[in-house]
Amino acid sequence: MKRRTQTTSQPSRFNYATLAILGGVFVLGIGIGIAFSSTANFTPQNVASREFIDRSVPNPELCVQFGASAMVMNMRVFLTLNPFNVYISQPGIEPGCVIRRNNWAILEQRKLVNNEEVRDCKNRMNTFGYTGNINDEPEIDCIYQNDSAQNLFLKNQLGPGFAPPENNNF
Repeated sequence: MKRRTQTTSQPSRFNYATLAILGGVFVLGIGIGIAFSSTANFTPQNVASREFIDRSVPNPELCVQFGASAMVMNMRVFLTLNPFNVYISQPGIEPGCVIRRNNWAILEQRKLVNNEEVRDCKNRMNTFGYTGNINDEPEIDCIYQNDSAQNLFLKNQLGPGFAPPENNNF
């Protein structure tokens, strides 16, 4: 006599509708988590994004087109020799713009710098930066690009012994 084996399949605990709901909750949870953990807000208390800095300069379109927006720190350093001490004032931060070397004509056309200032700045291999509205007496300086100030965040991402490329020279 042959015995028949009967296989009984138990119903699955998860049907397609339940899996879809769980998947939706998972995706929604990830989205909400990303939204809450994001540090890029647009309040003056937390300047955490390049876009916020780009919008904060007095002439954002001109600055982005002909240079780069910047945070300008103004502070004073006092040095005493007897006794030897260093004192630093509270820094003040304001939005500014660094003009690329090949775009200095925009400053010359507006008569904000003269030929002598351009020649002196060019001889020192520097560039110009300004604070304030370019149409209303900005404060313009010949500024030096300090290549020794490395971005250590990039250095760690590239690995030991690798330096970031120098492709953003102004």
